[in-house]
Formats: sequence, C-alpha cells, structure tokens
Amino acid sequence: MASNVIQIQKSELESVFNELGLSAVNSGTCGKEWKKADPKAEKLTSYNPATGEALADVICSTEEDYEKVTQEAQEAFKEWRKLPAPKRGEIIRQLGEAYREHKEALGKLHSLEVGKITSEGLGEVQEVIDICDFATGLSRQLYGLTMHSERPEHRMYEQWHPLGVVGIITAFNFPSAVWAWNSAIAAVCGNTMVWKPSEKATLTAIAMQRIAHRVLEQHGMTGVMGLVISKDKSLGEKMAADKRMPLISATGSVPMGREVGQVVAKRFGKSLLELGGNNAIIVMDDADLDLAIRGIAFGAVGTAGQRCTTTRRVFVHKKVQKELVDKLVAAYKTIPIGNPMDNGTLMGPLIDEGSVQAYEKTVAEAQKQGGKLLTGGKRVDLGGGSFVEPTIIEVSKPLDIMQHETFAPILYICPIDSIEQGIDFQNDVPQGLSSAVFTEGMKNAEQFLSAWGSDCGIANVNIGTSGAEIGGAFGGEKETGGGRESGSDSWKAYMRRQTCTLNYGKSLPLAQGVEFL
Repeated sequence: MASNVIQIQKSELESVFNELGLSAVNSGTCGKEWKKADPKAEKLTSYNPATGEALADVICSTEEDYEKVTQEAQEAFKEWRKLPAPKRGEIIRQLGEAYREHKEALGKLHSLEVGKITSEGLGEVQEVIDICDFATGLSRQLYGLTMHSERPEHRMYEQWHPLGVVGIITAFNFPSAVWAWNSAIAAVCGNTMVWKPSEKATLTAIAMQRIAHRVLEQHGMTGVMGLVISKDKSLGEKMAADKRMPLISATGSVPMGREVGQVVAKRFGKSLLELGGNNAIIVMDDADLDLAIRGIAFGAVGTAGQRCTTTRRVFVHKKVQKELVDKLVAAYKTIPIGNPMDNGTLMGPLIDEGSVQAYEKTVAEAQKQGGKLLTGGKRVDLGGGSFVEPTIIEVSKPLDIMQHETFAPILYICPIDSIEQGIDFQNDVPQGLSSAVFTEGMKNAEQFLSAWGSDCGIANVNIGTSGAEIGGAFGGEKETGGGRESGSDSWKAYMRRQTCTLNYGKSLPLAQGVEFL
C-alpha cells in the first residue's frame, strides 16, 4: 500500500541541519580539529533515497588528511590511556547525554539520508545513547582474573590494556549505532579511533562526529575520535593495511570482509568482522501464528529489508503452511510504503537505484528457479526515490538463490516436516548471523538452542531475527565473520590481555619443578 508523491519540506531539512551543525557543503575530516571545507576540493553528494534529491555535499578526505587524523589519534592515545577508566566512562556518559539532547534531529537525519522510518531512526539514536550508558558502567568492570600460583610466595593475575588506534569501517544501514557500539566501548577501554563511514551515510557520520568532538573538546581530549570520508574504498584499504591500527572493526558485505580480514591478518593485526546475514525463522505446527506473523513481518520488512538481521527465509511446518502464508500475504498488502518521515509509514525506500536493480534481478531469478511469487515483486512509483514492494516467494524446497543475501525485502517461504529438517535447512547457507524458532514446545525450543541446533551467533525463541538488544554480544559465525560487538564481554576485542606474576619471596622456584643452577 503506497502513499502519494513524497515531498520533504525544505524548512524541516534546514532545521535539522542547523541543529546538527550541517550545511550545504560539509567537511568530512576531523582529528584534533575539523578541517575547513574547501568548496573546490573533491566532493561526495549525499542523496535522499525517498526522493532522489541531493541533500548536501561532503568534502572528501585526502590521503594527507588520513595521515594527519591517524597521527593525531596516535598522539591522543598516549594521554587517553592514562586517564582512569571510570573517568573515560564519565566522558562517554556525557557523550550519551549530548546525543539524547539531539535525539529528534538525529532521528530525522537518519530518515532523510538512509530512508529509515521515524521510529527506526529514533530507535537507532536511542541505541547510541544506550551503548554510551552501557559503556559508562563497563568502565568500572574491566575485570581480570586472579589465579593461585604453584610456586610459593608468588601471585598471579591477568589484566587488560588498550590496544591503541582502532579503525572503524561502517555500513549505511546502521550509520550511527554500529559506530557507537565500537567507539563507546573502545573508548572506555582506553583506545582512540579513526572512523570511515559508508559513502552513502556521510551526513549522519559528520553530525555524530560533530557532537562527539564538542564533548571531547570540553575535556581537552580531541583526537580521541577521528573521522575520514572517501567516495570509494581507498581509505578503507589504507586502514586495513595500516600497522598503526592494531584492530580493524569492519561492518559490511562478505567480499569486503574477506578482503579486509586477509589484509589485516597478513600484518598480524586483529579484525572484528560483522558481515552478511541470511537469517531464517522456523515456524512449527504448535506455534502461536499471530505472534509468528508479527515477528516475520518486522524481521522481513523492517528497514526495507536492509538489516544484516533481516528475515530472508521462513521454514514452516506443512500442517500450518497455508494458514501462515495466507495471513502473511494479507498482512503484507496492508503495509504502508512511502515517506519515511510520515508516522504512518512502515516501509521506506531502499538506499539507491542499484539496490532496486538487485531486488528486481533477484525476484526474477527466484521465479526462474521455480519460486512462486505470492505478493510484491515490483518497484513502487512515488514520483521519485528507490521504493519497492515487500515480496514473498513460496518454494517447495530451498533454491540456489536462497544461498545468497540480497539487501531488500524479499522473503522465501519453504515447507518442512520436522524441527530437524528446519534446522538443517536453516544452517545450510554460508552465513550464520541470526535465527529464530516459533514454537510452544519445550523440546523444539531446546533442540533449536542445542549444540546440534542453530549454528548462528544469535538464536531466538518466539521472537524474530531482528531487533537485538545492546546487552548481548552481537555477531555471527561462518561468513558472517565471527566478530562480536556491543554487550557481554565483547569489550575484550578492544584490549590486549596480560598475565602477571609477582614474586614477593627471596627464592626463585621455577614452574613444573624445573631446576636450573
């Protein structure tokens, strides 16, 4: 169900820009100071995916800019690491408060630049605020273990130290939250960082960085969070190869992550990779179907199918297949598509025309392989923008096309006979991010969560694949990359472990009873 032609009020755009310190031409480089925007320099234009109209220009960072920002991050690290962790946590708390103050404007910017509906745009900013709160508490909980030594008058313990400059590469679909997962936690751990955002979400990155820079400036700590922007992958490639960055955290496609991982490994650096997802929901014959419909619909249609946790496959027990399919198709036909800034909209645009073409190509290929198109499958004409219909394709068995992730609202529905078959089908893809089962049966749920159940980093029961909380570690296995960000003990990725042994006696006994001299 599509709305009318979309119009974005110029006054609303100007209001957002004014509050967040943006302009028609913005500098995309920040280290200890913001680089002045030179209108003659190379530009990257940010477009509104809902209208196709240009929002503003961004001045790209040069290789010299990258070098300067990285050197400044190195220098800032020398002082930042000396600051007690709870003091660093207090600064991150203030950063969260600053984002809370500008939450509404930042949420609108997410809608304008990447097409998120209002609630999702605001929700992403809230996620940034939440991770700042989480990191503040974490700053007093960077625990190491103590252990008893086998040698008399010796004490052993382990402690954790910051790594240095962390390189952060983010994707367009979560233009602020993923950066915050990394930066807030890396910062309280004592690291500094350089951020290269997606070229499709530059204004959001600049707005986030401007607020961060102001907070850090109040404490004389500029340089802790740096920003560089390029219109291609050139600066990302420099980061991956840069020995001054002991950790590269990269979010994006599997091919990108494979390239980054290989380059970083070659120099013996560490990489934290959050890559593709090809997420499935299993619906058993004892499931609450109304609950399952809601979980599937949000998982498959939220953010126009452009989440790494988007539901792309549903494996439903044959006994309830028809009922589920009928209800889901009916629900899809009522989803309002249109201006993401209208409160009634549930699905906004894809990020650009290339994504629309990928959507159309995938729908055609799925039908060619034997899939039955139940609803959707076409682009939506709203007088501009990159809109498509949420799409359901029914299959009798898994298709080859289902091995691949398409960043669009395309959902495959396939019948199963048992929980075992559902798990086998779910796991039989290269990716392993998020998964879910809807069932009222304890045995089904426990089997799904067992060591021979879901092989994904995230496994849910009676909720969908999308919408992870910041308190749990986020990430997946196989081609998803194996990285973990956000909650639990993910902070350890940003630190180095050190085992310490203290001898407070006057003899020098050796371990394992070894005698020497």
